[in-house]
Amino acid sequence: MSGSNLNTKLLVLDGKNWNRWMIQMRVLFGAQDVLDLVTGGYIPVAADATEEQREAQRETKKRDQKALFFIHQCVDVNVFEKIADSMTSKEAWDILVRCYGGDVSVKKVKLQSLRKQYENLNMKNNEKVSEYISRVIVITNEMKACGETLSEQVIIEKILRSLTPQFGNHENRRVAKQFRSTRVASD
Repeated sequence: MSGSNLNTKLLVLDGKNWNRWMIQMRVLFGAQDVLDLVTGGYIPVAADATEEQREAQRETKKRDQKALFFIHQCVDVNVFEKIADSMTSKEAWDILVRCYGGDVSVKKVKLQSLRKQYENLNMKNNEKVSEYISRVIVITNEMKACGETLSEQVIIEKILRSLTPQFGNHENRRVAKQFRSTRVASD
């Protein structure tokens, strides 16, 4: 990324991938120095503002429109319809948070479902350890996004308990090490 030119393909929000999309967008907004506007908005200057204040306002509005442009570029056509009338990035962001972020009760229900998936998670017979670890990470990240706190140790213990029988106790250290190296790469 150089300046405002993006040479990477950005994830598009389709309504089902909110958590990942939101995390990636927050990073993008931070890199583009507009996160403060997206999350906090800005206050328009008063009618009797000085020329210096008006110029600062123009620059702020320009940065805000840049953020709104990124949001528009990273949503599918159905999601776009929900935010099409938004005039600021904060307006659009707040709508998306309400629609896809879920309130506390929605997160609780989702967390219950994720906990059940996590509890029932077992390695498949022909599955590679790295594939199984990836499945565990996806579910635990979703759980964390809903407010659950899981330590690395708890996750490792779950993985070790749910490996296929072909993995004996002698493999446990290697698998734990593999999980830790995967976590560092995915964080």
